[in-house]
Amino acid sequence: MAQRTVEIMDTTLRDGEQTSGVSFSSSEKLTLAKLLLEELQVDRIEVASARVSDGEFDAVKNITEWAESEGHLSRVEVLTFVDKGVSLDWMVQTGAKVQNLLTKGSLNHLTHQLKKTPEQHFKDIEEVIAKAESLGITTNVYLEDWSNGMRNSPEYVFQYLDFLVTQPVKRILLPDTLGVLTHQEAFDFLSQIVNKYPDSHFDFHGHNDYDLSVANVMEALKAGCHGLHLTVNGMGERAGNAPLASVVAVINDFMPEISIGVKESSLYQVSKLVSTFTGFGIPDNKPIVGDNVFTQTAGIHADGDSKKNLYFNDLLPERFGRKRKYALGKTSGKANIQKNLQELGLTLNDEELKKVTERIIELGDKKERVTKDDLPYIISDVLDSGHLQQRVFVKSYVLTHSKGLKPSTTLAIEIDGKTYEENAQGDGQFDAFINALKKVYQKEKVELPKLVDYMVRIPPGSNSDALCETIITWQTEEKDFTTRGLDSDQTVSAIKATEKMLNLF
Repeated sequence: MAQRTVEIMDTTLRDGEQTSGVSFSSSEKLTLAKLLLEELQVDRIEVASARVSDGEFDAVKNITEWAESEGHLSRVEVLTFVDKGVSLDWMVQTGAKVQNLLTKGSLNHLTHQLKKTPEQHFKDIEEVIAKAESLGITTNVYLEDWSNGMRNSPEYVFQYLDFLVTQPVKRILLPDTLGVLTHQEAFDFLSQIVNKYPDSHFDFHGHNDYDLSVANVMEALKAGCHGLHLTVNGMGERAGNAPLASVVAVINDFMPEISIGVKESSLYQVSKLVSTFTGFGIPDNKPIVGDNVFTQTAGIHADGDSKKNLYFNDLLPERFGRKRKYALGKTSGKANIQKNLQELGLTLNDEELKKVTERIIELGDKKERVTKDDLPYIISDVLDSGHLQQRVFVKSYVLTHSKGLKPSTTLAIEIDGKTYEENAQGDGQFDAFINALKKVYQKEKVELPKLVDYMVRIPPGSNSDALCETIITWQTEEKDFTTRGLDSDQTVSAIKATEKMLNLF
């Protein structure tokens, strides 16, 4: 089957910037423009709306200067308005050469917002297009609210298209402005238009209000549209636009008749950069670019992956510059742990693996977040505990810390079957715990080892909820020795290390 090439226009820098609370700086826009065109290799980018602000003017000027030097100027587009050429004058000053002219694609918008007849609107549009041509500016035309126009006033839409195809317009842009289309409507409406105007170029611009944007894109392509408007991470007004990464994957995997030039392996890199620039977080479960989408959690899945990749699909993470992960938690099982051990270059025997698995399940039950980087600490903790014959149990404790008051601890501890309770204050919660412990052992006329070193480690790059390993060195008259404790709470991990010391001592 002969492939049909479809243009991808990225509008992250224009429509994506309409995401509530998002604004790119001039330097961020230039950086992303370079990445989108040269690294990701989209065909076109829409970078701004004309006349919005001085900052927008500077951003477009910087982008056009770079684009012209690299031969990309015809791939940079600006949203303009039917304003008697004011937008065009703004474009001339920025150096931009392609306008996406915003016009009315439904009779409802035309009647109630502009309060004009179709003939008056068409005349105004014709004047703007003529002026653009005289200035050497290429014109594409948006039919705002086109989807509702096809639903409620199709005779107006076709009257308008009959006019537009007589004009020097390069592309006609058909937006589902309010994200209301079903996939059946997307196919039906686009089919009617593409079949009636076979010599014109039509782009589809989908919004995601009903979470149907990717389905609508597929149907628009089946209907024969020639271009798509997408955004990185699906950014955009309200529920956003059709997401670039998902659409690229869907086309490449399910639509062999369509050819696009986007470089899959750069999708994740650009996605993360956009998220960083905007502070607009990527949901962990967002297809292709979310943190969890290539993570197997269930142990049975990891086991199946080891046996002819039973739980793989065509969305291999390597396609997108990513790696498959195996989560550690209460459902992970030995297979997940083995996968992570292999990546770390570690091996455990069956008994050791069983103990580590039990500890990870225990942490998962407490809703602790366990990562691959935590694994060496967990192994160290479990194997370090293995040779202990436990005679001392820290049964319970209450740690208090209040502004203006000294921290205090109430402690219950069992030693050889006998329970003791004490309360003490200290310079910190752990110091208060040690002071309470000393009171217990003073009753038995036993002097505890001296704490001579206290070190805390968390895995590199971790968050505030990461597992924390506390390593304490103790000193007696005979020797120094070290114990470790592991918990997401630093004080609790120190208490666990102390409990080990009590049993060794």
